[in-house]
Amino acid sequence: MVTSAHEGLHRIFQDRPEILAPVFGALGIALPEKATVDAVTPDATETKPVERRIDTVLRVGPSDGEDFLLAVEAQERRDPKKASSWAYYVAYLQAKYGLPVLLLVICRDRATTKWATGPFDCGARGWTAQRTYPMVIGPDNLPVITDERTVARKPAMAAFSALAHAHSHDIDAILEALGRALQAMDRQASDYFYEFLDVNLGSTPAGDKWREILSFVTYFPGRGTVRETAYLEGKAEGMAEGVAEGEAKGVLRVLEVRGLTVSDDVRTRITTCTDLDSLGDWLDRAGTVARAEELFGEAPRGPEGTPEQS
Repeated sequence: MVTSAHEGLHRIFQDRPEILAPVFGALGIALPEKATVDAVTPDATETKPVERRIDTVLRVGPSDGEDFLLAVEAQERRDPKKASSWAYYVAYLQAKYGLPVLLLVICRDRATTKWATGPFDCGARGWTAQRTYPMVIGPDNLPVITDERTVARKPAMAAFSALAHAHSHDIDAILEALGRALQAMDRQASDYFYEFLDVNLGSTPAGDKWREILSFVTYFPGRGTVRETAYLEGKAEGMAEGVAEGEAKGVLRVLEVRGLTVSDDVRTRITTCTDLDSLGDWLDRAGTVARAEELFGEAPRGPEGTPEQS
């Protein structure tokens, strides 16, 4: 089953491609800081209905060499089926795009990291037809970042490190450094990383620690502070007003299409109404009433103000 944490371990490469260079560096592979990174469809399904989907596929254009594809997989436990799946992904992507392919597997514990390094062989009778060597990132080769200045310079790497070390005894120090550094960042960037970690750490001890840190950040959406409550109330009110406006336009449009006369009084009553239930009722009636005034469920009035006789 795909979990939030599973998503987070590879999704950050799409959202923050600057993390690729330091991650490659941790593996001892050179990748220049200046490289174009574009998401490629992760669908590896062929014409037959056998669904195969790679977590993330990136096309990397380094400034010092040819483009290549990077298939990113998040792996939280051993899975014998992955040996054949990973081999298929590499072969399929190379055949489809005509580019070299690297496979990066991200793990959160040492046992899975050790298993995922492979190599995974396909062969018989002493002959190896294909061998898959994943590049594997996990707690052993990702740095523990607890320095606030480092977090400020490399927030994406620090957030990724927090996910990889979520079960480590260093996690509290990592998260505290992140919390302090992110408060000094611009709102858009800090909100991204606050929410990214909140979602992907989930209901774990590390997630509880992160939410404890967030409780002191008064501006972060979703924390229930006075400012946030006012913000949400205002946003909800604005959304309701937008829906009411759309419903009112719908009522008037139906009446106009049917060729019914809409007086100024009727138009004003419809456009100033904010009660969604009433607007919904009027929209239902707009397709059947003989006169626009009948929308409101009131008997039409004669010239003397008395109910008209049928």
